[in-house]
Amino acid sequence: MYADPRTDEGLMLAYQAGEMAAFEALYPRYRIRLYRYLVHQCGDAGLAEELYQDIWLRVINARADYAPLAKFSTWLFRIAHHRLIDHYRRHARDKVVRWEDCGEDNAIDDFPAPAELTPPAQLERLQLSARIGAALAELPEPQREVFLMAEEGGMTLEEIASATGTGRETVKSRLRYAMSKLRHSLKDLL
Repeated sequence: MYADPRTDEGLMLAYQAGEMAAFEALYPRYRIRLYRYLVHQCGDAGLAEELYQDIWLRVINARADYAPLAKFSTWLFRIAHHRLIDHYRRHARDKVVRWEDCGEDNAIDDFPAPAELTPPAQLERLQLSARIGAALAELPEPQREVFLMAEEGGMTLEEIASATGTGRETVKSRLRYAMSKLRHSLKDLL
């Protein structure tokens, strides 16, 4: 299968016009980024998968109204941001989800380790993943969200501000604080 050279916005407009192949090219571009963002945000792989599917259903249902006023990724992550807010409003957390409470079934990266890794290297990778996940879980939710949109979503400060409805300088501050806290939490790894 070839990679479609069209932009995300071009693919979404083609899908809006009825070209199903455009959606089939667009969907895998965000599979890992959006899913990982959701897993990091909610700390539960099953819930992340449910939210992920719901977000794509919303994209499908909103295709008739889609207008490329911003990058597609900004539009998609705005939908994800609002879906997370809706979820938390409906299911107010009794406690903050802690990464270490999630167990191995909710690993950050549900994609298999490269086969060439030795068992000790795979264990080290799993431990490192757990440490990073725990450090992310320690961040306040607004900082974690901004960090994940930047790192997992590959979004700029302006795109994050647009997706979250927050000012650019606020996003910049949250990202700076998140980076500082993560560096402090993971300083022995750096």
